Order: sequence, then structure tokens, then C-alpha cells
Amino acid sequence: MLCSLSTGIDSKALVSIQKLEKDLGIPILAFSCHQVNPAAITKEQLGRVQALEKKLGVALVAIRTAA
Repeated sequence: MLCSLSTGIDSKALVSIQKLEKDLGIPILAFSCHQVNPAAITKEQLGRVQALEKKLGVALVAIRTAA
């Protein structure tokens, strides 16, 4: 399972989240989760992924896709 910030929140849900933020007095982040299968990668591939992660300042995940 992989979760990321939600980007497709409809206006009704957004209003509900904003109301909760106001009521609680704290920011709320919304995440969506997706079922993914990790790819089996070599040490060399892992090194390349990690190097790009460091360069970009993000986390990258190699996944297996349906053939």
C-alpha cells in the first residue's frame, strides 16, 4: 500500500476538511492510498533510484506493473 497527498478532493469534501481544521485549530492533510506491488530491482538500479531521490529531494518507489 502506498499513500500520497490527495489531489482530487471535491469541493464538498474540501469544505468539510476546512471546517474540521477551523474547529480543531490545526492543519489537516488528506492522503489517498493505492495498492501497488514493489518491483524487484538490482543493486545498480537501486543505486540509480537513490541517487535521483537525493538529487530531486523526493521519495521514489519502483513498482511492478501488469504486463
